[in-house]
Amino acid sequence: MKLPSTATMIRIFRGLAIAEAFSWAALLLGMVLKWITRTTELGVEIAGPIHGAFFIGYAIAALSLWAMLRWPFRVALLAGLSAVFPFATVWFERRAGRHGYLTDRSGQAAPTPAQETAGV
Repeated sequence: MKLPSTATMIRIFRGLAIAEAFSWAALLLGMVLKWITRTTELGVEIAGPIHGAFFIGYAIAALSLWAMLRWPFRVALLAGLSAVFPFATVWFERRAGRHGYLTDRSGQAAPTPAQETAGV
């Protein structure tokens, strides 16, 4: 089985960080509808499994990058903890990128999702 390249794994990680944050927002909205307005449970029933899938994907991607890029334990721990708090995955992804933890071994930083869509 061929594993993805480091640059591909970084792109996957960045995408999952953003998707996990959006799924947090959807789940929080679903919880408001279920527990505060008491109108519907549909938001939690839909957003819950989606958020769970993105959460697990993000965790696997973070563990993979920890091994591939030889992150210090502190960085890997922050990556894991960021998935527990709403929207913190985006904060971690941006911070890790600024501090060089999302740069592959050849020294090339993987483009951010915004740079990819802009064609940079």
